[in-house]
Amino acid sequence: MIKLTEQQINEIASELEAGMRCFYNKQTGEIKTIPNFDNWLDADKEPWEEDINELDENRIDYIEFEDMSSREFFHIMADFAESVEDVQLRDRLIDSLNRSKPLRNFKWIIDNSGDYREKWFGFKEARYIEWVKNQIEQFNES
Repeated sequence: MIKLTEQQINEIASELEAGMRCFYNKQTGEIKTIPNFDNWLDADKEPWEEDINELDENRIDYIEFEDMSSREFFHIMADFAESVEDVQLRDRLIDSLNRSKPLRNFKWIIDNSGDYREKWFGFKEARYIEWVKNQIEQFNES
């Protein structure tokens, strides 16, 4: 059974959001984080070699937390857009999600939205935490 503190859950959520891969050692409770080299093609693996080797050699001892798919992340953006009280901003965000390059367009609008930028960060963080907690429940059920 996996038991993580709120601090560990928040750490995993934050690392996943930053594009990292997170692993939980079932024996020790330790969390290991390495870059997702599929997304960071130019990342230098050398600083991470010890952790990569540990994970490879002891794969059975670790559970990996999955990152969200782009589809799941899109749903978070859509949910946030729907929650925005400022009608003009809400309409612009929804419109951005219905055009090509929705992530880029959404990000540009949010980055230039004043207080809503911080609200977006809080909303996204809460959803990542929920995402991690759901995975913990699934691990504990299996």
